[in-house]
Amino acid sequence: MSPADLSHAQSCERIRANPKFQQLVRSRSRLAWGLSASVLGAYYLFMLVVAFAPQWLHAPLGEGRQLTFGIPVAAAIIVLSWLLTGWYVRSANSKFDALGAQLLEELK
Repeated sequence: MSPADLSHAQSCERIRANPKFQQLVRSRSRLAWGLSASVLGAYYLFMLVVAFAPQWLHAPLGEGRQLTFGIPVAAAIIVLSWLLTGWYVRSANSKFDALGAQLLEELK
C-alpha cells in the first residue's frame, strides 16, 4: 500500500468515526427511507384498489361526466412523487450539504 493510499484510508476512517458524519448518515437515511415508503405505500395502495376494488376507480367524477375517479387519483400519486422528490432535494441541498461542509471543515 502506498503512503497516499494509507493516508486516504486513514482520512476515510476519521470521517466515518466522526459523530457529525454518523448524524448525517442517520438523518439522510431516515428521510430517504421515509419518503420512499410514502411513495411506495401510495403506489401499492393504488394497485391494491385496482386489483380488488376497481369499481371505485371506474366511478365517474360527476353525473354524466366521462372522467373517472381513477385518473385524478393516479395523477395525484405522480404529483406526490414529484413533491417528495423535491422535499428530498431541498433537504439534501440545504441540511445535508451544510452538515457535509461542516464535517470537511473540521477535518482540515
